[in-house]
Amino acid sequence: MCGIVGYIGSREVSNVLVDGLKRLEYRGYDSCGVAIMEEDGPTLVRSVGRIGNLEEKLRGIAKTGQFGIGHTRWATHGRPSEDNAHPHRDCTGRFFVVHNGIIENYLALKQGLIAAGHRFVTATDTEVIPHLIETYYDGDFEQAVRRAVQDVEGVFGIVAMSAVGGRSIVAARKGAPLVLGLGTGENFIASDVPPLLPYTREVVFLKDGEMALISNDNVELKDFHGRSTPRRSETITWSAEMAEKEGYPHFMLKEIHEQPRAIRDTLAGRLDAAGNVTLRNELGATPAFMTAEQIHIVACGTSLHAGLIGKFLIERLARIPVHVDYASEFRYREPLVGPKDIVIGISQSGETADTLAGMKEAKDRGAFLMSICNVVGSQASRVSDATIYTHAGPEIGVASTKAFTTQLAALYLLALHIARERGALPPDEIRRHGQALRAAPDQIRQVLDLSPMCESLAARFAKYPSFLYLGRGIQYPIAMEGALKLKEISYIHAEGYTAGEMKHGPIALIDGEMPVVVLAPRDSVYRKTMGNVEEVKVRDGIVIAVATEGDNEIEEKADHTVFIPEASAFIYPILTTVPLQLFSYYMALQRGCDVDKPRNLAKSVTVE
Repeated sequence: MCGIVGYIGSREVSNVLVDGLKRLEYRGYDSCGVAIMEEDGPTLVRSVGRIGNLEEKLRGIAKTGQFGIGHTRWATHGRPSEDNAHPHRDCTGRFFVVHNGIIENYLALKQGLIAAGHRFVTATDTEVIPHLIETYYDGDFEQAVRRAVQDVEGVFGIVAMSAVGGRSIVAARKGAPLVLGLGTGENFIASDVPPLLPYTREVVFLKDGEMALISNDNVELKDFHGRSTPRRSETITWSAEMAEKEGYPHFMLKEIHEQPRAIRDTLAGRLDAAGNVTLRNELGATPAFMTAEQIHIVACGTSLHAGLIGKFLIERLARIPVHVDYASEFRYREPLVGPKDIVIGISQSGETADTLAGMKEAKDRGAFLMSICNVVGSQASRVSDATIYTHAGPEIGVASTKAFTTQLAALYLLALHIARERGALPPDEIRRHGQALRAAPDQIRQVLDLSPMCESLAARFAKYPSFLYLGRGIQYPIAMEGALKLKEISYIHAEGYTAGEMKHGPIALIDGEMPVVVLAPRDSVYRKTMGNVEEVKVRDGIVIAVATEGDNEIEEKADHTVFIPEASAFIYPILTTVPLQLFSYYMALQRGCDVDKPRNLAKSVTVE
């Protein structure tokens, strides 16, 4: 969710670090910083906002250091601020750390460290790491880092340096990527390849559970137990632009494939191995959930479709009425909202003008205001009484993909939280749902293997001028989302309908030239959906079905069938979304469209 750069060698380290951070700007960030080991001790420089602000601060500082680390931060714990920016240090100012990922057990670690006399100065989860290193340091810096990472639970890519214990940088990976760049008399470490390309194309990608001890003339790989794990380097042949996309041709495709990781980050620290859900950091013991008479969700575009899924989840699990409104219409209809209501604004950026206006209307009427968004410190989070961050990481492609599915995961967590607070579900039932959520990232990986089939379907249908998408129940909003994706990036007319409404008008459109995408997983309305498939087929419509693996019945009736893994009914919306994203992506390619920057659209709509 942010960028890391480290360097040790004979070049001027500040130039290498700043250049590397600039090459990671595409990932998005809200603050940045560097720690440089000078001849007379360490220098720490941090800044909120753009890297240009950091450069301005670095001007005039003596730059004699030859090793250091840098970071661009996309805030997760703690608002964007200079104090919360990386690198972070321990009480003594000897150990410096940059970190990507989320430390799930940071609160427990922090409490123990405070009890032992450590002083914390930030609101971040990362700060526990340098304090752990300080605790374990006995003259062996590498061993202190190793013991620290063994205490840490969660996802992390950590790079640390020390003002004592020798001239070296230590890195460790568990989930969050780190890559070493190998030079002559110099070596590099980064969270992605672009910062390395001006200096070397010989790289080693760290594996999960692996550490690296980096000096100017050597790189040594070990596991978390100190055992050597040597291997040969690879040669990067990508262009710089391709490297930013990690080898993917477009950001949209990269972000589609990031969804398993993104959903894991949404669940991290909120869902344990047994399936227990906790949102105590976000919501605490909020009485509003016990007393609320109704919930209103306001959102736009893709986020509105997430809100419609949220309605199904909250009503079914927590048994409280939910109303979903287009944010652009909400405040103009004199909504019946008051102090006994909860209003939830959903926005990827947290800066969507229509959504913010609807949230303000709710706040003015005394409602308890929540937001679900991806950007820490955004306007939506600042005006809200409580916020659930999705932790999807920066989304560069204009058409939302991973932001949408992480919103679904966050809404599922919220529904389970409300159900528990209101006693609407017994604990064992909540754990069953939680375990289904934990399985979702691996199931998405299986769906991603369908890329060749989706590409083949796109080649077959790229010249068709219109599409109809049908879904029932919780799949209806996914039909709308699938149609929206196709419109956004391939410029093909498409409409999403609840399948039962087809015979109330849209059925007139169906003939031998009308492709109909039907979402038909085996859920409680499966038989009804199969009736709609029959209605399409008897009118010669072309059926493209998204169905549960092993469903021979629909495979016989549909013209084309895309199978997804069997799952919980409330996980199916996440799984059926993925092939629709892939289909839209390949349709846009077939038609020569600009996938990442479709015409007339902006990533964040900040005007009404």
